[in-house]
Amino acid sequence: MDIGIGLPSTIPGVPGGLIAEWAVTAERAGFSTLGTIDRVVYPNMETVPVMAAAAAVTERIGLTTAILIAPYRGNGGLLAKQLATVDVLSGGRLTVGIAVGGREDDFEATGSPFRERGRAFDRQLAELHAVWAQEPRGFAGAVGPAPAQAGGPPLLMGGTAAAAFRRMVEYGAGWIAGGGGPEAFAGGAEQARRAWRDAGRDGAPRLAALTYASLGADAEGHAHRYLTDYYGFLGDVAERIAAGALTSAEAVADTAAAFADAGCDELILFPCNPDPAQVGLLAEAAGL
Repeated sequence: MDIGIGLPSTIPGVPGGLIAEWAVTAERAGFSTLGTIDRVVYPNMETVPVMAAAAAVTERIGLTTAILIAPYRGNGGLLAKQLATVDVLSGGRLTVGIAVGGREDDFEATGSPFRERGRAFDRQLAELHAVWAQEPRGFAGAVGPAPAQAGGPPLLMGGTAAAAFRRMVEYGAGWIAGGGGPEAFAGGAEQARRAWRDAGRDGAPRLAALTYASLGADAEGHAHRYLTDYYGFLGDVAERIAAGALTSAEAVADTAAAFADAGCDELILFPCNPDPAQVGLLAEAAGL
């Protein structure tokens, strides 16, 4: 199983220069990918520019949106162009974890109809594929640039509703779990495999997951402060999310092993502490 690491771009107050330092350090440490989490109404950095910044200072490490929320980003043509640009800047290292989203305030802030997000997402997915296939859209031809990866960056669908797995087999390369432990992942992974087989897709879907981790001094404090703030809109559930963060090297190793046993192809460890020293601590805990 590959082990990736999240960028600290969702942690409030992170200076811009830290993103580049973190990305370079993570590549040297041997992580498989750099991840981002997506949100509008929060003091985080925006996903697509962060991916572009990370692409500019790295050469080999992957880039994964985990998970980009599409429907409040407007039309699929512009989103396709933005993601293709990151794919070109990175030399074909982009993977797009993508989902319909569930935070109503993000939709209100962008003037996007929350109740219609599923239909909007289906239209966007169709347009992403059409644009990346370089179908003509105007006088000058196709919307460019053409992505570095033929057919565009692979899409990993997020979500556990039936529609998520329908979209995965129609448009995606696999499925990504947006949270929960190894047991929850195993259930979703089985749904993904079954949907893949039932649709007659060749091979198997790529399966990915994310979890939160915080090591070193005041590990639990960093996890609690960040996660109860980020997930505060969920009420008491935020406390349970914070309590589930991995705050020891043993917990990181054991949880990674459990995800691997459940058939996970890549686990992304998202930080709760923006100190660059976390990169080395997590790499050592994960056995890189």
